Amino acid sequence: MAHKTGLEEYYIIKNNKKMRYGYTTGSSATAAAKAAVKMLLSKEVVNTVSLMTPKGILLNLEILHINIEENQVSCAVKKDGGDDPDMTNGLEIFALVKKTKQAGVFIDGGEGVGRITKNGLEQPIGNAAINQVPRRMITKEVEEICSQYEYEGGISVLIFVPKGEEIAKKTFNPKLGIVGGISILGTSGIVEPMSEAALIRSIGVEMRQRIANGSEYLLVTPGNYGSSYLKEELKLPLAESLKCSNYVGETVDMAVDMGAKGILFVAHLGKFVKVAGGIMNTHSRSANARAELMAANAIRAGASLETAKQILDTVTTDEAVQIAKEAGILKGLMQEITGRIEESLNHRSYGRLVCGAVIFSNEHGYLGQTEHADMLMREIRKKTQKEEKK
Repeated sequence: MAHKTGLEEYYIIKNNKKMRYGYTTGSSATAAAKAAVKMLLSKEVVNTVSLMTPKGILLNLEILHINIEENQVSCAVKKDGGDDPDMTNGLEIFALVKKTKQAGVFIDGGEGVGRITKNGLEQPIGNAAINQVPRRMITKEVEEICSQYEYEGGISVLIFVPKGEEIAKKTFNPKLGIVGGISILGTSGIVEPMSEAALIRSIGVEMRQRIANGSEYLLVTPGNYGSSYLKEELKLPLAESLKCSNYVGETVDMAVDMGAKGILFVAHLGKFVKVAGGIMNTHSRSANARAELMAANAIRAGASLETAKQILDTVTTDEAVQIAKEAGILKGLMQEITGRIEESLNHRSYGRLVCGAVIFSNEHGYLGQTEHADMLMREIRKKTQKEEKK
């Protein structure tokens, strides 16, 4: 009988077929670390472990390859990406845990986990490619187990993936400057299978609901980064926002068709610099001209040829922003980019609704906005204020 993970009821329909949800490398690493620490402190075998993901879905994952020694424990969880095509699907993600005299949770990557070699990525140069959300998940679960067993010392957690280096060669990691293995990723802990038609339909359903409930001005983010930024920095109502994923063009089309008056995108520069070039599907497999667009607009903003070449060699937009900042052209660069973003959005909408965007980055925060962004934010806040008074 197959082990039940807790995802059995989660799926989308694509071509009349159920497409299963899965869980990320981050969830796999966290579950392995949680089980290993529990075994280290209890000296008892743990065959399954429960894990509440940031998405709010409770997983129940099987623990494999258990090795309990006097001072350390290792075990693994097999990553299951559901029916989403992913090179890391089926990989066994291991955690090796030990006690440390210094209090705290110390996380690192071993065999098969990539190392950062270039600036501009989420982790600094030299760090293991274990992103912030998985690091927070691991820390939280390990601390809770330590508290449960009244252990006050520290724990070191080494995440390793025996086949990770081989698999990483087939991913974007080498191009990004991540060497030696895969990345441990995931913002929600859950992998949702990609069906473009289903995703676009679901955006339309949510948009229609927003408009039916009086939202004439729509608040849109491509994903989780935008959602966090609008809530924490812009103080915009998260409940009013909808996610468009990579489908910027289709989202604008549907807003026009449904009679919206305006649409405001709150987006990471890495996604929306593509819109400045008229690229309305921002997925990397459709187009990845970020460095080229940053460099071209930097020249328009007065950058030297040398600075433009440096920007062309960047891996991430955060890195390009830092170069522009040091060259003293960041303000001009963002004026060029936001102006072209507005032109692209207006062209797509045929001017039939007010389009705007607020652009930010994780490393540099607020970067710029289009001409009508302030007006759109006022209208969105106004609706929320009216509802609060009812």
